[in-house]
Amino acid sequence: MFRLGARRLFQQATAALRPMPTTTTRTVGPVSRQCQFTPMRSMATDSYVSGYSTQGQVAGHAQSLSSPSSQFKTKTPSTPGKRWLKRVPRDHLHKGKAVRALTIAKRSTGGRNNTGRITVRHRGGGHKRRIRVVDWHRQVSGTQHVVRLEHDPGRTAWIALLRHEETGDLSYIVAPHGLKPGDKVVSYVHEQHQQELEDEGDQGITRTFAIDVGNCMPLKMIPVGTIVHNIGLKRNGPAVMARSAGTYAQLIQTAQEGYAQVRLSSGEVRLVPVDACATIGAVSNPDHHHEMLGKAGRSRWLGIRPTVRGMAMNACDHPHGGGRGKSKGNKDPRSPWGVLAKGGKTRKKPNQFVVKPRPRR
Repeated sequence: MFRLGARRLFQQATAALRPMPTTTTRTVGPVSRQCQFTPMRSMATDSYVSGYSTQGQVAGHAQSLSSPSSQFKTKTPSTPGKRWLKRVPRDHLHKGKAVRALTIAKRSTGGRNNTGRITVRHRGGGHKRRIRVVDWHRQVSGTQHVVRLEHDPGRTAWIALLRHEETGDLSYIVAPHGLKPGDKVVSYVHEQHQQELEDEGDQGITRTFAIDVGNCMPLKMIPVGTIVHNIGLKRNGPAVMARSAGTYAQLIQTAQEGYAQVRLSSGEVRLVPVDACATIGAVSNPDHHHEMLGKAGRSRWLGIRPTVRGMAMNACDHPHGGGRGKSKGNKDPRSPWGVLAKGGKTRKKPNQFVVKPRPRR
């Protein structure tokens, strides 16, 4: 009896010391709901738009609960490969196959060219894939509905399947962070030409453009300070910059003619024509660079072959090869073709469109 009473007192004392769950109210669009969670030091609650003066509903959509949580999926270390495995949750993605009409076959080359020589090292094998045809131009005007989000094996970001409101045509785009099924996106690429005709006629008609996540428009229509991605480099051209997972840029200067200044996520400030188009928001899957594959075999599934250190090669195979023991031959780090690898300048002519280069180490 004495032991049973002591055990109950110990359980009551430990229960009183446990942290109680905190109840907070989160607002998502017009609906507010309550959720309980235990505060954790590893959970980051700040959005990627904190510190930026964005316009429209960019900040509200970016903090939407439709995006996956910041916690990673881990597994019980029943095998050595599962011990260090850390993946981004994909519960919100489509479980089925892609739209067959929007894919083309990808023929593996193993890094060889038409003569059979290796031109790109460390490539070969991997799972069979199909290339998703992504709409980089966004030339179709009108409202499009987001049907679902999918995983693309050829890129790090998620892709969104769109259905046109009038024609019903399907297309793929790179999904911005915070986009969810049921949302509407609009492309204002052709509105630029109509606005120029109206300015020449001077009819006094005023058009409004929604600065919402996923909308595409020329840089001269976007307010200064807005977070953008999928940036083109010429009028009616495809998106070229800020297309990878979690990347974004900030528009810091624009005008009706000439060039706009865009600050990339690397810190580089670049000149882009104001007629080039960009998409509002940042690219989805921002936690991709924190993932851990867990084992070497998972890299082989992705078509990545092992990398051999140059110091472990012979002198005829690499500038660092040969010698007795660990010796580079008193040479600076360089590639197999003699190009300096760490800190050495290799660009012979500077890029005239770079206003401020990215910070170097």
